[in-house]
Amino acid sequence: MREDLISAAQLPEAIDNVESPTGRLVALGGARGGGVGDRVFGFIEFGFAALILVIMAVMLVTLIVQAWPSITQFGLGFLTSSTWDPIRNIYGAEPAILGTIYSSAIALLLATPIGVLSAVFLVEFAPRFLRFPLGFLVELLAAVPSIVYGLWALFVLVPIVRTDIEPPLSGHFGNFPLFSGYPIGLGMLSAGLILAVMILPTIAALSRDVLRTVPRSQSEAMLALGATHWQTVWKVVVAYARSGIIGAVILALGRAVGETMAVQMVIGSNSQQITWSLFNTATTMPAAIVNQFSEATGVLYRAALFEIALILMIITLGLNGVARLLVWSVQRRGGA
Repeated sequence: MREDLISAAQLPEAIDNVESPTGRLVALGGARGGGVGDRVFGFIEFGFAALILVIMAVMLVTLIVQAWPSITQFGLGFLTSSTWDPIRNIYGAEPAILGTIYSSAIALLLATPIGVLSAVFLVEFAPRFLRFPLGFLVELLAAVPSIVYGLWALFVLVPIVRTDIEPPLSGHFGNFPLFSGYPIGLGMLSAGLILAVMILPTIAALSRDVLRTVPRSQSEAMLALGATHWQTVWKVVVAYARSGIIGAVILALGRAVGETMAVQMVIGSNSQQITWSLFNTATTMPAAIVNQFSEATGVLYRAALFEIALILMIITLGLNGVARLLVWSVQRRGGA
């Protein structure tokens, strides 16, 4: 065998050592003038990224400073007290916190199965000519302003709840605390329903993106072993993307927790009472801020509302951070 022939083991190294005219031109261009432009662009990008962190830090510091009189006055008791009395300057955020958790839990229970199954349908079962338009419509729902959702809920959803949903529930299950009270349409049930409609596009769109990252080789291997399409989707595709789907649900929870106008329009009279009935009026943290901030004249009154805003921001940032990490972990696994 001739000595000038390249062995198979040396072939990758030899290919890397070959320099094409195009590669030589790119290298020369980068060495001559591209480096300065790249560095300037890098500094600009870094500045904008740092600006986001600075804005977030300024917001947190502002909320802490404004809420400091309430923090020092009530301490941790602010989170567990149900008294809200502006006349005596005694404030507690427990009804608002529990109302936020309650309405968000109702929304998740209703929206999660629908959103996940919609994503599975779009990725695995929908015809190709329907996948793009249906996916576009799902994402379009997320762009609808919350005030539009609120108006729709007030004039369409609330009458339906008042006449068709709450009376049968009250008639059959009125002895249970969950369905006690008079069915007026406004209340926790309507708030949970409109929140479910609002977070449904987030769950469906993000779950669809996560399901797309699942390697096709895994589902094809399952099908080759004799599994049905549905078994493959449930035991392989959904199982592989479980963390990302949970992240999508948590991200949707972050929106439900921070939603203001739509909930405020249907939750009722901003009652500061703790109630477990779906028919009773209640309040949430955003609704309490919107309703009472214009009436807050005293320093401690305003500080209590700022402390509610601080709690809300911390909860939202935590939920969004956890959700993004879960979605990113699945996407990274799929890319690998």
